[in-house]
Amino acid sequence: MSKLQFELANFRESLAMAFFAVRTNKLRSFLTLLGIVVGIFSIISVMTAVGVLKNSIEEGMSQLGANTFQMQKAGGDFNSSPEERRRMRNRKTLTYDQAVQVQEKMTLARLVGIEAWRFGRTVTWGGNKTNPNIQVAGENVEGIETNDWVVGRGRSFSQQDFDLARPIAILGQPVAEKIFPPYVDPIGQTIRVDGGVYQVVGVFEKKPGGLGRTVDNFVIIPLTTFFNKYGREDEEIHIMVKALSREVLDDAIEQARMILRVARKVPPGEPDDFYYFSSDSLIRQFNDFTFYLRLGVLVVSSIALLAAGVGIMNIMLVSVTERTREIGIRKAIGAQKRDVLYQFIIEAVILCEIGGVLGVVLGIAGGNVVGILLEVPAIIPWDWAAIGLSVCTLVGLVFGVYPAWKAASLDPIEALRYE
Repeated sequence: MSKLQFELANFRESLAMAFFAVRTNKLRSFLTLLGIVVGIFSIISVMTAVGVLKNSIEEGMSQLGANTFQMQKAGGDFNSSPEERRRMRNRKTLTYDQAVQVQEKMTLARLVGIEAWRFGRTVTWGGNKTNPNIQVAGENVEGIETNDWVVGRGRSFSQQDFDLARPIAILGQPVAEKIFPPYVDPIGQTIRVDGGVYQVVGVFEKKPGGLGRTVDNFVIIPLTTFFNKYGREDEEIHIMVKALSREVLDDAIEQARMILRVARKVPPGEPDDFYYFSSDSLIRQFNDFTFYLRLGVLVVSSIALLAAGVGIMNIMLVSVTERTREIGIRKAIGAQKRDVLYQFIIEAVILCEIGGVLGVVLGIAGGNVVGILLEVPAIIPWDWAAIGLSVCTLVGLVFGVYPAWKAASLDPIEALRYE
């Protein structure tokens, strides 16, 4: 038998003895690994939940489109204070004329969408109507693409529709499904919103929403038609800018900022009196917002794992005392010091890994409850699962070494005399 084969056989024997010891003392083993389960569960469940929320937010922000950012009167970071939000609400409205200046002067933009919104509207067709939760948006022609909307049936707006302020509408799919029976083609039908009559020319494809929300519960009309219905003065405008490429996105944001600062007569040195964001900036804000949550969970979980490690050391020391005679017999028939050392270290690691696997499985299941509630896809954080199991191995090694060393150092004669 080669040396490698001998070592593998020795390892398999130690592994078998470790599993036998765990099975023999089921209750004690369960209580010992409970701390490991709690610690790993805490880490994995929180990281899974954060991952689910992050993916959901990314999906919701996909409505901005690729290489696109939005500018509006107010907004707010995840960590904005109430005072900051109050100051934003008191800003002057971003006007249509200011938006047109951005559209005309941007050289790093491929498209500039301009839009305005009304919320809480009811859409009716015949005797059917929606709940009063429909959004009505006025868009210029480029606003359709900058919002990353895709017309699934019918057509989009044309420049002529915009110039002539035609009373036409494109529906979000949930709105079309709500008011039109399956056997009725929405295209060409006439709907009513706030007393206005619009001909349906298209229906958008459905888009996923962030945090389980429906993001296409809306009716889109030409912006000029919107102004004719709701007025133009003091109307709050949003600007959607699609940069020429990903590489010039930051430069495009800076150019748009300078144009809008000039249009709004913001003095040099004063902060912007408007808000802008992109998908990337929102994800960064979310990561910053959850950083201390994750850090706190890691600290608490580390304490739990430390306590679990001490518990494992204590149980292993008890195990060494109980099995003194067994150790003496092994050494008397030829087992080396390192064989006994391996046996007890492997047993400690096996205990930790069983607890780690249980913690990972329960943590992934618990974290994905958030995804189920928000109706977003579940995830498996493979990186954190690997980290968790690695930490379990480390805990087993660190806290199993002393009991294993104590067992390996027993004198075989004295061990055989032990009762």
